[in-house]
Amino acid sequence: MTIIALILFYLFFPVLTVFLARKNAIANKLGAVVICYICGIVIGNIGVLPANLAPIQNPLMLIAISLALPLMFFSIDVRRWSRLAGKSLLSFGLQTLAILVVAALGFFIFHGRVGAETWKLAGMFVGLYTGGTVNLGAIATALRTDSTLYLAAHTSDVVVSAVYLLFLMTIGQRILLKFLPAFHSAGVASPDENPDFDSYTGIFEKKTFVPLLGALGLSMLIFVAGGLFFLVWHEDIAFVAAILTISTLGIAFSFVPRIRNIKMTYQAGNYFILIFCLVVSSMADFNRLVSTAPIMLAYVTFTIVLCLALHVALARIFRIDADTVIITSVAGICSPPLVPMIASSLKNKEIVLSGVMTGIIGWVIGTYLGISLSYILRGIGA
Repeated sequence: MTIIALILFYLFFPVLTVFLARKNAIANKLGAVVICYICGIVIGNIGVLPANLAPIQNPLMLIAISLALPLMFFSIDVRRWSRLAGKSLLSFGLQTLAILVVAALGFFIFHGRVGAETWKLAGMFVGLYTGGTVNLGAIATALRTDSTLYLAAHTSDVVVSAVYLLFLMTIGQRILLKFLPAFHSAGVASPDENPDFDSYTGIFEKKTFVPLLGALGLSMLIFVAGGLFFLVWHEDIAFVAAILTISTLGIAFSFVPRIRNIKMTYQAGNYFILIFCLVVSSMADFNRLVSTAPIMLAYVTFTIVLCLALHVALARIFRIDADTVIITSVAGICSPPLVPMIASSLKNKEIVLSGVMTGIIGWVIGTYLGISLSYILRGIGA
């Protein structure tokens, strides 16, 4: 496979995954991210890629995640946070506290089993379980995490999170109601917000595509601004500074109504996440991935189960209802796109808005919290 063909594959194969996820029931259940991971692992381990591709793959990973972050953040309306009910914000705050405590505890328990990069994994789990894949990718890139370790962590998360969601959609509410009060309607109609995070329908219409190109251009300028750190600092420091700067500028520009109202910026950012997933999975060593999988599954299971248990225990102290705990837990552990599905399974549309918005808060804070915890744990473990 020539270098040009490889780059074109990385850039345009996600188009096929998005199409399949929308048109095929099996592909839809897997999701575009999982399809990209599977295909990346196959391509990277059957001997069709040229040797020594790191000088191409590493910059492409950095560019993809750096363009994804501001594009996804542009759509955030920070001022709407003030509309959230106090208990929703409190519940998400308890979820965030729970993952910080559990991630730190997991570092000490699994440090001897996972290896020298456990401090990075702890921070990655904080990002992943407050916001989602975008935070996971940003922290992994900033900390220059081994690609096989990253893939093992994310693949394990896909498996364990699926079981976690199945639990919440079936018997989870009944079990939590034994410890938490039931949800009481506010008696008013809630905003019917059921955003289709995965739909790219109409993206090439002129009224959508032209402003979206402008948003992409602004993201490129933000990427260049973050890249300036590589001119003055060592790579290890520059990666962290660049990712945090790009995140901050993306959030800052979301305060500009003209930018925030551009349609499909989230979907465009998500497309770059798919490119990132495809590249990083093609760099993974399948043999190492298989050998790492059992301990990583245990690590991720420990993190999700204990995080939910601690969240519920704290929510019981503050008398937060079961539905609010479930929706804010899903917003943190799985990310906003899955909130409407869980709300539907709970037969409670009133919690959709608070679930989506708290999940978006997780996108904003996850990278900062994850990187901070990683460096604290590295200092402790040194």
